[in-house]
Amino acid sequence: MKLDRKFYSRETLQVAKELLGKIIVHEINGVKIKGRIVETEAYIGAIDKACHAYGGKRTPRMEPLYGKPGIAYVYFIYGMYHCFNVITKEEGSPEGVLIRAAAPIEGLEEMSKLRFGKSYKELTKAQIKNLTSGPSKLCIAFNIDKKCNKQDLCTSTLYIEEPGEIDKFEIIETTRIGIDYAEEARDFLWRFYIKDNPWVSAK
Repeated sequence: MKLDRKFYSRETLQVAKELLGKIIVHEINGVKIKGRIVETEAYIGAIDKACHAYGGKRTPRMEPLYGKPGIAYVYFIYGMYHCFNVITKEEGSPEGVLIRAAAPIEGLEEMSKLRFGKSYKELTKAQIKNLTSGPSKLCIAFNIDKKCNKQDLCTSTLYIEEPGEIDKFEIIETTRIGIDYAEEARDFLWRFYIKDNPWVSAK
C-alpha cells in the first residue's frame, strides 16, 4: 500500500526515521523497480544551514521544497548526479528527507542495465554492493532524474509503500554527509540508517 499524504505531513525527523524499511518503487514501462530504504537524511530549512532553503531562501530550483508534503524534490549536484528527496511537514515549510540508500529487491536486471549498462548476472560482488548504496547511485538505478521532480508520490508511478513483512531493526542516528560548510548543522544527528545493512552508504 502506498504511503499517503498523512504519513508525510508530520515532523520531518520522525518521517526520516519511519521511512527506513519502507519500499521505494518506480514503475517504468510496466516494470517495477523496488528497494528497501536503509538510509535517510533530514533537512529543516528554518534552522538548518545545510538545507537549500535556509534563511527563507527561495528560488525556482528549490520551489518543490515549499510544496505539499508527499511530493518529490529532485535536484542536480556536481553537474552530474541527481538526489531524490521527499517533502514533509506542511506546504510552505521547506523541509524534506533525502533518500540516501536502498537495498535492491525487485527489477534487478533493470537496475543493473541503468547503473552499469550490463546484465545483473555479469556484475561483480563490488558492483552489486554499489547498485544503490548512495543517493546518486540510487537515482541512476531507479531512473530518477529531473523528470521526476515535483511528482506526487501519493499518486504517481514513483512512490513509497509499506513492506509486505515488517522486520525489526536498530536505527543508528548520526551526522549527515558532505555538509562541512554548514557550521553547527554539521553536528546535527539527522542521518538515520539501519544498523549493519550492507547497502548503507557510510557507517
